[in-house]
Amino acid sequence: MNSSHMENCIGATPELEYGQMNIGSRPSKRKPSGGIESLRAIPWIFAWTQTRFHLPVWLGFRAAFKHVIEKDVKNLQMLRDMYNQWPFFRVTMDLIEMVFAKGDPGIAALYDKLLVSNELWPFGEKLRANYEETKRLVLQVAGHRDLLEGDPYLKQRLRLRDAYITTLDVCQAYTLKRIRDPDYHVKVRPHLSKEYMESSKPAAEFVKLNPTSEYAPGLEDTLILTMKGIAAGMQNTG
Repeated sequence: MNSSHMENCIGATPELEYGQMNIGSRPSKRKPSGGIESLRAIPWIFAWTQTRFHLPVWLGFRAAFKHVIEKDVKNLQMLRDMYNQWPFFRVTMDLIEMVFAKGDPGIAALYDKLLVSNELWPFGEKLRANYEETKRLVLQVAGHRDLLEGDPYLKQRLRLRDAYITTLDVCQAYTLKRIRDPDYHVKVRPHLSKEYMESSKPAAEFVKLNPTSEYAPGLEDTLILTMKGIAAGMQNTG
């Protein structure tokens, strides 16, 4: 995995638009023309959180665990002892497990399909396979059969939020597609009746939220609302 691949794969997230819309207190990059090495940590993590893939959180754990376990099968028990006896290691593992519980590689695949070129799809598939193996190893080390086995309350809360966050993710992915691809067109719903439109002031005001946007009408507002909604549902934004 090299920086060129990662720079292209970041296109499967809203990181570019996040930077252009100046959301947050600082620019998303230290150098506007810089590559992946100039990214700031918070926008980088925020972008991958939006797509439910959380790449910066878990990437690298698979290689580390696999190396230790393959070196000596007895090391798996050592890792389990660390989990049970070393609070720092346990908290770290529990946080990674929580991130997997909030993740959804199927959503990440949708972003890939809509927003990156076909030649990068195999790389995305490789990352998603890495995701699944890392999740399996995390559960193995923790001695859990299922994610959040030790926190059923959080598990239930995430289950209740999932339908809403997934809907926002799909809306965001297609909004990004419309922003980036001028040739991509969607079938517009039939116009509402004149009487309804005249009585629906909030809807009219929504369209005027950001009249100076460089994007087509409503797209930037929609993107910002999906970002806020997904961030509220994830509660881990960077």
